[in-house]
Amino acid sequence: MTNYCIIMAGGVGSRFWPYSTTQCPKQFLDFFGTGRSLLQTTFDRIAHIMPVENIYIVSNKNYREQILEQLPELKPEQILLEPMRRNTAPCIAYAVYKIKKKTSDANILVVPSDHLITNELAFLDVVKEGLEFVDTNDAILTLGIKPTRPETGYGYIQLGKGNGATRKVKTFTEKPNLELAKVFVDSGEFYWNAGIFLWSLNTIVNAFNTYLPDIANKFEAFTPYYDTPEEAQLLNEVYATCQNISIDYGVMEKAQNVYVRMSEFGWSDLGTWSSYYELANKDQDGNAIVSGQTLLYNNKNNIIVLPKGHLAVIDGLEGYLITQRGNTLLICPKDAESKMRQYAKDVAELPNSKDFQ
Repeated sequence: MTNYCIIMAGGVGSRFWPYSTTQCPKQFLDFFGTGRSLLQTTFDRIAHIMPVENIYIVSNKNYREQILEQLPELKPEQILLEPMRRNTAPCIAYAVYKIKKKTSDANILVVPSDHLITNELAFLDVVKEGLEFVDTNDAILTLGIKPTRPETGYGYIQLGKGNGATRKVKTFTEKPNLELAKVFVDSGEFYWNAGIFLWSLNTIVNAFNTYLPDIANKFEAFTPYYDTPEEAQLLNEVYATCQNISIDYGVMEKAQNVYVRMSEFGWSDLGTWSSYYELANKDQDGNAIVSGQTLLYNNKNNIIVLPKGHLAVIDGLEGYLITQRGNTLLICPKDAESKMRQYAKDVAELPNSKDFQ
């Protein structure tokens, strides 16, 4: 069988505002000073195990030029541009049915573009094993990460009975409260849901037909227009009436043939500044200086992200985020990620808001 990959790259990364903006969201940024963005790093990782021509990027139409600039290896037809955001189920369906037009026999890996994986060899081994599993089983496979703490920002997968690293899924639980998360971790029966999926083409098409028939019918009917000049224009009509639903709610929590591969490969979804801080290099006082130049006096446990060539002199802060992009400077407690959307909204309502976008 031929292996394909769908990289989902349409998010806006609003919790990393103002470093991440709607014009340049986090998947296009170099978070760790490696010279490669999160999207480029994801692509590099996948290109080790499958042909470049079988890697598809699904993103918003506004990001076409950024993707082409960052991934010149791709042909334009490998970049699938959504006219509007409709969550992950339509995003995945768009790519699946486009692959279906090309071949009737494939295994598919679906990955987000903005996650961190520190042990790439372990990840690739798990993926190769997973592709073999879905090749020989009518199964929807998700990768579960062994939890290291009672995290309330992740979804959890409960393992079913069995032996070995791949088990039937018993239940999904989305973002539990702290007490429940502690119970999950202590039980040893729950893994974090990494949002990384594997399945055969036939299995996922059958799942869409069974659990999301309206979405399936729309993208199946659209088949004659894939890779034609009419694709972009007519896709507006499809998305305008498409249900806004995640693949987790639409398929994973309903299907009876869902399995989880227990995994450990240094994974983080990089969803907040706090999660970034845990992974970043820090000085002797716990300050994570990501970029820019600083003079620090009596500071502890801060995150500092400045544009190249900018200097900040900081005295007496502990547990703060100091970040600037363009003309916008944000200084706030580093655990205030729940307020990021409100900050961005308030800035957008300023009379001169265009000066700060």
